[in-house]
Amino acid sequence: MDEFTYITTPIYYVNDEPHLGHAYTTVLADVLARFARLRGTPTFFLTGTDEHGQKVERSAREHGITPQEQADATVVRFQETWQRLHIRHDDFIRTTEARHIRVVESALQALWDKGEIYAGSYEGWYCVPDERYWTAKDVADGLCPDCGRPVERLSEKNYFFRMSAHQDWLVAYVEAHPDFIRPESRRNEVLGFLRQPLGDLCISRPAERLSWGIRLPFDPDYVTYVWFDALLNYVTAALGPQAVLPEGISDWGGGLLRSDARFATLWPRCVHLIGKDILTTHAVYWPTMLHALGLPQPRMIFAHGWWNVEGIKMSKSLGNVVRPLDLANVYGVDAFRYFLMREMTPGRDASFTPDLIEARYRSDLANDLGNLLSRLVAMTGRYCEGRIPAPATETDAERALRAQVEGISEPVFEAIERLAVNDALGIVMDLVGATNRYLEATAPWTRAKAGETGRVHTILYTGAEALRVASVLLSPVLPERMAVLQRSLGCEPRDPRRADLVLGLLTPGTAVVPGEPLFPKDVTA
Repeated sequence: MDEFTYITTPIYYVNDEPHLGHAYTTVLADVLARFARLRGTPTFFLTGTDEHGQKVERSAREHGITPQEQADATVVRFQETWQRLHIRHDDFIRTTEARHIRVVESALQALWDKGEIYAGSYEGWYCVPDERYWTAKDVADGLCPDCGRPVERLSEKNYFFRMSAHQDWLVAYVEAHPDFIRPESRRNEVLGFLRQPLGDLCISRPAERLSWGIRLPFDPDYVTYVWFDALLNYVTAALGPQAVLPEGISDWGGGLLRSDARFATLWPRCVHLIGKDILTTHAVYWPTMLHALGLPQPRMIFAHGWWNVEGIKMSKSLGNVVRPLDLANVYGVDAFRYFLMREMTPGRDASFTPDLIEARYRSDLANDLGNLLSRLVAMTGRYCEGRIPAPATETDAERALRAQVEGISEPVFEAIERLAVNDALGIVMDLVGATNRYLEATAPWTRAKAGETGRVHTILYTGAEALRVASVLLSPVLPERMAVLQRSLGCEPRDPRRADLVLGLLTPGTAVVPGEPLFPKDVTA
């Protein structure tokens, strides 16, 4: 986790509406960043929006506004959704910002000066929604192989990036760095793709056909291909709010790494989180672009799976898109975050059905976690005058639970290093379940009737401390609800720190705070 200091999501296209897939990637990035901070690692978390291209231009024309006005009106969909979902990013980048335009222009000029970009002609099929060219062998029945919508036949002069010149290098790099593309199935997919000759990448569009984009600095009659523009956002943000570049920079690798300490620190520790549908752009286009610019590669490109709805891939055209705020409004934001993180195994597809989120909510959150807090607070009120008791002599039961608590951090953080948040949550929820079983086995209500006050105090203190430690490890996923839990146990909520995982931090005599159920059982979808 020490190396996860720069965490990025893709930048989302402003003509989209945030859906379950967008929410998963962004919540995953937020959770990883929060775990890094919990562990004491300085972390920078980036998300944002992709605002150039033909779809934005066409939509603006249909609404009778400028493309910039169209982008300004739609970017708030993402900004408001992320705020509602407790996303705590360090930077939100828009590709229409001046700092990003400067970086793209500089990169284009540097590649042109090095001979990595050349003028040529293109004839082939073009998908407007995906803003992507396809060869004849890719297209069946006049439809885009990615989105299934009709393609258009185009023939025009354009500019090309010599991507093919970097193919052998890329194959060797991927083979020499097994963790560069994860999971392994995606790495194998990229290597399989690279067994075929790699063509050069068309990185421009004529401005007379598409004016909404960043103009090529060496030929303003053309704008930059939206993917070439978008991928460079990761560099822009690493350079900071102003993204100041050395004057006339041609050697990006040496120039940026020598002149910008922030960039030199962040860039080699970058982890890109993406969906598997944009694997080629991130694992083929992007590495070759960076190599041509002389920049190091990011540490990792992690491609997660898709969310299937009722067994079918989520798709706007099929009408089965799940809107994250609809679920958050029913179950609560933190419960929705928990479902996303608990349900998907890294790299694999996951299923969404109303029954699945309902079952996770009731079993894990309402019955196990919420009920444990309610029991401890209620018994502390009944048997200890509403104050955290001072523990007395431990028995084997306390020692066993304490051993589980003391041994929990290492496997949780190891799972996070693998990006297996689902496994980390499973470990913590095992502790929650063990604490519930501990209360059942030690039966403090029976001890209280027998007048065993010291024993009752020991049981309730041990149970409360186990729950407090669990809440610290759950806080990256459930930040708002765990703050409520900690207040109920008499703690002052704060950003979690590794020091909070030490046992014995609850102060005897502190008043517990009864309240509403942490996760009410009467929710209805």
